[in-house]
Amino acid sequence: MGKEIIWSARAIESFNRVIEYLETNWTEKQINSFVEKTEHTLRIIGSGKVKFKSSKKKNIFEVLVTKHNLLLYRDKKNKVELILFYDTRQHPKKKIV
Repeated sequence: MGKEIIWSARAIESFNRVIEYLETNWTEKQINSFVEKTEHTLRIIGSGKVKFKSSKKKNIFEVLVTKHNLLLYRDKKNKVELILFYDTRQHPKKKIV
């Protein structure tokens, strides 16, 4: 049995910003690829069998979804809270959780 995936408001907002950027600057193929990679990553996280790189904050992990998109999430006992999709080309101070 997998863990429940909870999207924070900030995760939804940052995910939507990535989609908007792709819609403006790329093709439907890249949008679909990003969505598929995100879904795949969420299945892995939700399985509870894998934890990705720990961040500097306690109980927060980060995983590269694509080379330009990092997902920060909090792992709890029975659920995973998605915190933020972060563009890796931004200044690291914008990755504040």
